[in-house]
Amino acid sequence: MPMDLPSPLRPQPRHTRRLAVFSLLTAVAGTALAAIAPSAPAPDFTLRTATGPNLRLQEQRGQVVLINFWATWCGPCRQEMPQLNKLYDKYRSAGFVLLGINIDDDAHRATDVAAKLGLKFPVLLDTDKAVSRLYDLGTMPTTVLIDRDGRVRHIHAGYLAGYEDMYDKEIRGLLK
Repeated sequence: MPMDLPSPLRPQPRHTRRLAVFSLLTAVAGTALAAIAPSAPAPDFTLRTATGPNLRLQEQRGQVVLINFWATWCGPCRQEMPQLNKLYDKYRSAGFVLLGINIDDDAHRATDVAAKLGLKFPVLLDTDKAVSRLYDLGTMPTTVLIDRDGRVRHIHAGYLAGYEDMYDKEIRGLLK
């Protein structure tokens, strides 16, 4: 039996496919950071630092913590690093900790790039991607801001010039 609907109501194969793809992408994007929703406790982890000793997130309680997940192959990550250095210098004496978690497979490359960029904040090495999976990353870089009680307060996926102004405002708000 043929379908006898007016043309605007008749399913359009291309339109239907586009709508299905859009719906799927929207659903995936909405859940991409579900593991680290604002107000939820930040998942704890322990990682080796580029200088050798381990660092545990739980031990940073009482501080405002900015975690920046980055990779050496990520152009926006490299662009963002000098801005993060400035924020670290500006607020570290006020109870602010910045942790750069590198996700490269090669720890030596990560430490070399960190040195070339002149990073002053601790660089942690997530070569097996366990913490990246724990935080359910979908974008490089990803920045997570955690309050003094260990709760995720802000999540930023990606980086564009000027984001550091937003980070600055959010850090100041959490340090008050």
